[in-house]
Amino acid sequence: MDTLTINTLIKEAPVAIALLDDQYCFQTYSSVWEDKFSVPNSNLLGLKLFEVMPFLKSELESVLPKCLKGESHQNDGNKLVVEGIVKWLKWKVNPQRNLDGIITGIILFLEDISENKRKEEIHQKAVEVAKIGGWEIDLLTNDLYWTDITKQIHELPLDYTPKLEEGIKFYKEGRHRDTISKVVARAMADGTPWDVNLIIVTAKGRERWVRAMGSVEMKHGKCVRIFGTFQDIDDEKRMEIKLNEVSNRLAIATTGSNIGIWEYSMLNEDFVWDDNMYKLYGVKRINFNPNNRHHWRRAVHPDDLDNIVSTHIKALEGKKEYETQYRVITPKGEIRHLGARAVIIYDEKGTPTKMIGTNFDITELSKTQLMLERSEESLHRAFEKSTTGMALVGLKGEWIQVNKQLCSKLGYTEEELLNKTFQDITHPEDLEKDLALLNEIIKGKRDSYKIEKRYLNKEGQTIFAILTVTAVRNIEGKLSHFISQVMDITQRIKSEEELTRLLNITKQQNDSLLNFAHIVSHNLRSHATNLSMLTGFLEGEKDESEVTEIHSMLKDASESLNETVIHLNDVVQLKVGANEKMVPVNLPETLHTVKKNLSVLLNDKKVQCTVDMPHNLTVNGIPAYIDSIFLNLITNSIKYSSPKRTPTLNITTEITENHVILSFADNGLGINLKRHGKKIFGMYKTFHKNKDAKGIGLFITKNQMESMRGKIDVESEVGIGTTFKLYFENNQTPE
Repeated sequence: MDTLTINTLIKEAPVAIALLDDQYCFQTYSSVWEDKFSVPNSNLLGLKLFEVMPFLKSELESVLPKCLKGESHQNDGNKLVVEGIVKWLKWKVNPQRNLDGIITGIILFLEDISENKRKEEIHQKAVEVAKIGGWEIDLLTNDLYWTDITKQIHELPLDYTPKLEEGIKFYKEGRHRDTISKVVARAMADGTPWDVNLIIVTAKGRERWVRAMGSVEMKHGKCVRIFGTFQDIDDEKRMEIKLNEVSNRLAIATTGSNIGIWEYSMLNEDFVWDDNMYKLYGVKRINFNPNNRHHWRRAVHPDDLDNIVSTHIKALEGKKEYETQYRVITPKGEIRHLGARAVIIYDEKGTPTKMIGTNFDITELSKTQLMLERSEESLHRAFEKSTTGMALVGLKGEWIQVNKQLCSKLGYTEEELLNKTFQDITHPEDLEKDLALLNEIIKGKRDSYKIEKRYLNKEGQTIFAILTVTAVRNIEGKLSHFISQVMDITQRIKSEEELTRLLNITKQQNDSLLNFAHIVSHNLRSHATNLSMLTGFLEGEKDESEVTEIHSMLKDASESLNETVIHLNDVVQLKVGANEKMVPVNLPETLHTVKKNLSVLLNDKKVQCTVDMPHNLTVNGIPAYIDSIFLNLITNSIKYSSPKRTPTLNITTEITENHVILSFADNGLGINLKRHGKKIFGMYKTFHKNKDAKGIGLFITKNQMESMRGKIDVESEVGIGTTFKLYFENNQTPE
């Protein structure tokens, strides 16, 4: 094909492509290249690539020489700074050959994929911010996949491998677990997707609200795949629950106090009233529309219309707070005086979007004030006789008046207490919080607050209390003083602490019992296997001498089993109280006993076992633990021996200044430590396909060593063997 034809094809190519000579100079390029990567109306022919596009030099400087030697190169996307702008570029470099196959230049494809990459980054960031994880179950292979965020929501390590049978157990037992089971079963039956909010219990035992969404893939009427998303909505859900609780309490409070609540949306100029608002206006909901200006103007006293409209407008403009009084005329002609207050809700840009307000009937205010004056004496008697500590507190924290209950709780006389401020008897760690809330009342940001705080009585002892502080204002609305109510909850706090202590003790005991169950199962399994093999030999053996030998071995095995059962009581508490049970233990004697217990198994597997250990070597430990550790390590070396060679087990000793180190080295299957090293001593962790493997032995061994202030290490290579090293504290007396 001649050069003109090639140039024409390149020029009309639908992608950004350029031909470079062996000096990296432009020979020709496509129109798309010209549009995407060159200055308008400029001619690139004869110019060098890195002079025109210097940002490619660091990426292609080492690539182009290889291309001229026949190598191709491809990159699926790199982030580069092009003329001060971050861009993602994708390229492909191929050698250009003539008809004789000789390389004459370079073919360069270049593509700007910045938009797609930005979308990917934004999507990924949105997923991370929204805490949305993904999951998938392939029912054909029973494979379960979780994304990293899904694992994080469950408070699991990122290397955690989810299991199909365990996934459902994370949901809180009861309604939540039943719900997810039902929706998944229905989806698998008829393809119905689900979207539910439920509680899970994370791997760390914390309850968390999640939004679980799922869909299914059906083939030939059968569900073959389930997939969906998993979102952490704990904060939002708990806030919603609290909001509902507050709303319910508010509804009860407003109904009892005859306070009407209304909301005005600036977006659609729409009013929403609660039932109390209609009652305050003396109208029925069916006959009155608050968004109908004619209805509203007819209800408001004509002399007050301009004032309330002006208040509304000035509040929206931010010129004054929404607080006013006006009159309404009921359909029966009754005139009612209403007070009104409202707050403005703004969006993130500072634009007002909503107004929320309250109305309350103040017609009987004067009558109420008179009644309050008449009941002042009664109030004073109630103040003194209250079973709750009460006080009137001045704006600077001084006591104005205190009742007898408060004096009794704090251990002061009335005179002593009146000579102090509340700051003097507040626990130093609670003072800042109390003062901050009090300051909000002084600034008019709130009318009251309730907190749990601590006081120091006259003897310096801590008194736990719930403090309620309410602002008292004069007739002009100015802050006069505070009413403080102090409810003593010291006994309740102590009871809660005692309950927490008992719960912790119960949990520790439960954990100990669980460990005990695992250890019993694991330690007795070896004895059971030994006895089973001996009885099997006995059934088919006719030689009297062999029968006698087997009887002797059965006796030894029975005695070892009895000794293990006796010692197992020491294992109930794995770490608690272990120090008190430490005694000198002769390691060679313990090892000899364990080998004798396992003699049938060792002989059956033809294990070549060598021991290099001083005959009088002792360490401080728990006999039952050391017996269990030796038993576990020896049985493991047999269980995971290689079928390709005779099993060997070399037990050696190294004594340092601080430790007695026992090494159990075998030539078995070995363990892939790069893959399993971090979890090798974990509960229920197995590393081979042995049907008898439970994943308990090494977990127990590690805890037993640590309870005796020791440790265990492992070295292993797949196909070569495994060495476990036990580090005991050295209690040997230097000779």
